[in-house]
Amino acid sequence: MPLDNLVSLKDDMVAFIAGHGMRRLPGYITEEVPTVLFEEENPDGWKDFVEHAKAAGSPFVTMSEVTLEKSDVAILLEQLKEHIFPISKSRGEDEEADLDDAEALIKHVGKTGYLQLGFAHQGVMFLFETSTEWYDRFQDLMEAATDLGGMVVDDQED
Repeated sequence: MPLDNLVSLKDDMVAFIAGHGMRRLPGYITEEVPTVLFEEENPDGWKDFVEHAKAAGSPFVTMSEVTLEKSDVAILLEQLKEHIFPISKSRGEDEEADLDDAEALIKHVGKTGYLQLGFAHQGVMFLFETSTEWYDRFQDLMEAATDLGGMVVDDQED
């Protein structure tokens, strides 16, 4: 069953990392850094990741989390309304679905939707990432709203 809130998983990670005598460094590893993404289908694969970090001699693991804030949802809704409606003049099914999905995110405010663990080895960051379905949808909507914001539309008749 997919998790709706990753806060208990985060707590498990914190305890497991400490249990291995490692420290946690709060930090998010961006896409600009050379990375290898840890791929594991096992829900407890993150434990293997921490054990790999220890085996590689890493004294710490980076850890980042994203908790949905009410302001995040408000910004998303504002961007969608600002960029979709002036372009289309009327709501289509896709725009309506996007807006409904964005409004539904309000029930996830205060929940942790994304976790990233990382460790450095020989100039490369190794990453483990996990997220909830609602967080993935939030990211998709933010990306779509950002992409729409860059479009230039000429509504005037010639």
